[in-house]
Amino acid sequence: MNPPSDTTEPMLVFDRSAVRAHRERAAGLPAEHRFLRREVAARLIDRLADVKGRFETVLDLGCGDGEMADLLEAAGRPATVISLDAARGFARRGPRPVVAEEEALPFKPASIDLVLSTLGLHWTNDLPGALLQIRQILRPDGLLLAGMLGGETLHELRAALLEAELAEESGASPRISPFADLRDAGALLQRAGLALPVVDADTITVTYPDALALMRDLRGMGETNAGRHRRRSFTRRATLLRAAAIYAERFAGPDGRIPASFQILFLTGWAPAPSQPKALRPGSATARLADVLGAPERGTGERTGRGV
Repeated sequence: MNPPSDTTEPMLVFDRSAVRAHRERAAGLPAEHRFLRREVAARLIDRLADVKGRFETVLDLGCGDGEMADLLEAAGRPATVISLDAARGFARRGPRPVVAEEEALPFKPASIDLVLSTLGLHWTNDLPGALLQIRQILRPDGLLLAGMLGGETLHELRAALLEAELAEESGASPRISPFADLRDAGALLQRAGLALPVVDADTITVTYPDALALMRDLRGMGETNAGRHRRRSFTRRATLLRAAAIYAERFAGPDGRIPASFQILFLTGWAPAPSQPKALRPGSATARLADVLGAPERGTGERTGRGV
């Protein structure tokens, strides 16, 4: 993710052709690998339960296996769902499939009531631009709910691979893609012009028998490294085995299983509308805080306790 700046050209962090290729490959692998997507999608629907109103047209942005339409139906929120994915193998699994990039949304302004995005936005080179496009296609008072990987994701694997590469190959290359952090995500929602922005984070920890099993799941999720500066050659077998050994030595629990941490950033933002609450102008309050709290009012120079 590129940080907010005044430049118009995004910094190219990810190889988008690799992202598409990884997702197409994942589409041909068993859905059991994509348990994390289903969990994040379910948590997005849980957040939607707190929102009143009807969303008639929903964009499932990065639709994966297309489970979002069924989740909406099961939650009593039926809608016309458009399933967009950069991978044709995934897009065709949802209703009303669209093959397109998250950074080039092919929709008219103010045409969508709700955008739901499950583990897709963290692969965009121009995240500010993608969020701006989402705001533009939302109708007034339309809603964005997104779950994306955060910067603390797979910190255990990152450490093990780095140490293994230094030991086996006398150098290291980026192995885990860079992702946004909590503070950056909130600032980007505001920069895109989305109202009432909220960002919170959950950490989902999954245990595996070994690091190689984790890597197989990442392949099946379509979440393998797609950084532009990644090493293009295959990782040496000795490096992988050393990384697996380091991972187990440093992080394994009493049962011998290793944890893998996935930090999920949940983003909420609304397309601006006149009906939304707005902050009062400074100095426009009609009651004193001291009266509301039932406490005596003191001047700024008065001390409330004894000094030491």
